[in-house]
Amino acid sequence: MSERAKDNPETTGAAHPLEDVERRDEWMRAVEALIFAADEPIEASTIASVIGEVAGEEPPPASVIEALIDALNAHYADHGRALRVRRWGGGYRLSTTPAVAHYLKTHYEQDRTKRLSRSLLETVAIVAYRQPVTKPEVDFVRGVDSDYALRKLLELNLIDVIGRSDSVGRPLLYGTTDRFLDAFGLDDLEALPTLREIEELLADPLFSREKAKLLVQQEMKEASASSEGQEEAGEAEETTSAEAE
Repeated sequence: MSERAKDNPETTGAAHPLEDVERRDEWMRAVEALIFAADEPIEASTIASVIGEVAGEEPPPASVIEALIDALNAHYADHGRALRVRRWGGGYRLSTTPAVAHYLKTHYEQDRTKRLSRSLLETVAIVAYRQPVTKPEVDFVRGVDSDYALRKLLELNLIDVIGRSDSVGRPLLYGTTDRFLDAFGLDDLEALPTLREIEELLADPLFSREKAKLLVQQEMKEASASSEGQEEAGEAEETTSAEAE
């Protein structure tokens, strides 16, 4: 008998574990609690292992965990909840629906220190699309020295050193981390938009008008916040270098 047949209750003649309503509801609560409590995306196998250990039996197959997650999402949708369970970074995390995005955006924009500057976004985008990549390669694409940006991204655990290049001097090679996937809501690097998709988005007149509107709003915000203080010394030096060029 194949492994798939062993995992299939219909093949073995055993009752499906989710046919027991009380057990299904208990396991669904367990799935919800584990995903909520996890500090990082949690894999289905980890959830199954915990459920099996608590129940004192073999861990349920991945298909059962996925069915429980589907049932949990259906419950959220049926009751108009703002939460959904999504696949992120190779596991599962609780996320919010687009309908409440403007509330969260306002909340997080109130803390300017948590936002990535334009230079950091540029740098992490280059690393994401061209990894493994060296600092000279990042500098070449950006046209400015990226030492500060790379150090800051390392501190934020969005990138990491993954080796050394075989080129002259053997410079360090940088790549993105699981934290990067988590922060940008990606399951894996294949979920990054392609360059063609980005070009099509930039060519969309609706997007252009929305972009112009956002730029005006951003300029107004920056003008009103100009008295809050100067940027960090490293950022200031980098901007001065870019203007000189």
